[in-house]
Amino acid sequence: MTAIALGRRRRTTLLGAICALVVAGTGVLAGCSDDPDAGTNGVGKLPAATIQSKTRAAAAAAESVHLSGDVVTNGHTYKLDMRLKSEGATGSVTSDGLAFGLLRIGEQLYLKAGSGFWNHADGDTGKASASKLDGKYVKVPQRDPAYKKFSGFTDMDVLLGGLLTLHGSLATDGHHEQSGTRTIRITGDKGSGGTLDVSLQGKPYPLRLERAGGAGTISFSSWGEDFALNEPKKTETVDYGKQLPTS
Repeated sequence: MTAIALGRRRRTTLLGAICALVVAGTGVLAGCSDDPDAGTNGVGKLPAATIQSKTRAAAAAAESVHLSGDVVTNGHTYKLDMRLKSEGATGSVTSDGLAFGLLRIGEQLYLKAGSGFWNHADGDTGKASASKLDGKYVKVPQRDPAYKKFSGFTDMDVLLGGLLTLHGSLATDGHHEQSGTRTIRITGDKGSGGTLDVSLQGKPYPLRLERAGGAGTISFSSWGEDFALNEPKKTETVDYGKQLPTS
């Protein structure tokens, strides 16, 4: 055997050993297999409708999630950065250049914002009260119309149920990757009805959604990772004193 042939044989043997080791561990090294679904959870081989069903089921069964990105609805763009679970949620929402924080613990909802938010909400007529509310947690009464609007951003079931929907005829659109995780992409009406990247590693959680009609892009992460929900201190909490604005 020539030195060149011997070298090739050694490289082939080494590559095979590396591939075997990686497959036995956490995944498949690119180039080790011609099968893009080798070492995955197997959903990439399923029809698009079945993949969507499985990813919705996985999301519904999850204890928690971190959701971030843009949602366009009723002519408004909302930038979300929320951590959600059944007991509540915490995070921030930005709309029309104004940011506010949301904290829900059980049924109690708190809104936290700067004076600019409150001035805008009051039509620039309540600057004195706005300064008192600046940076404070404001309790939102459950009977207040604002409660339903703002609490929707903190309800994991409501958000996921409304977002994880593709419109039109479903199809798969190849294998991709999101933040280092291998995915299978499914589309509605060749993408015009939205696209969804589903994890091929572990449970088939949704990882990235492009909504139909340019209605925003959402990333999902930290599935099942718990986080703390702490009541704000009394010194950090105030009552608004009247019905909260819904604008």
